[in-house]
Amino acid sequence: MVYLFLAPGFEEVEALCPLDLLRRARIEVKTVGVGGEAVTGAHGITVHADMTDSMYCDKAPEMVILPGGMPGTKNLDLSPVVDAALGAAISCGGFIAAICAAPSILGKRGLLKGRRATCYPGFEKYLDGATLSERRVVRDGNIITAASMGVALQFGFELIRALRGEKTVEDLRASTLAD
Repeated sequence: MVYLFLAPGFEEVEALCPLDLLRRARIEVKTVGVGGEAVTGAHGITVHADMTDSMYCDKAPEMVILPGGMPGTKNLDLSPVVDAALGAAISCGGFIAAICAAPSILGKRGLLKGRRATCYPGFEKYLDGATLSERRVVRDGNIITAASMGVALQFGFELIRALRGEKTVEDLRASTLAD
């Protein structure tokens, strides 16, 4: 299962664009509301999550996705459930994906040491041990990072590429008329 965590103040485009693409690719994704089912993003859009963080218990997630935004990133960073999900993904060889400010969460936990990564400008200092990339979407092994909401579509395609391969991405690009 793929889990996309939503904390109060999340960047809506960074969450909803990849979520939409993943579901169009027929990948089962559950949104997880940190602190409750109704989660309001940084720009006042409220999303009703599929489950709350108190319901999360998957010990072998296929992927964990963290959107950025403020104060969404700070709220994800403080969540013990997000920590547990990241640990579970690592222990089972699952993917971890973070966009915008959210790669800072991975960096603070030492998950980017020796890996290429990117983030929103100004958050580089939190990518402890990472080799900073100029690319806007970076995959290094089972870690995927992206720079900002402006690349949410490309981020979503990279998530699908990691989970289901290039053919699924190309089919989805064609059906959505994406460049």
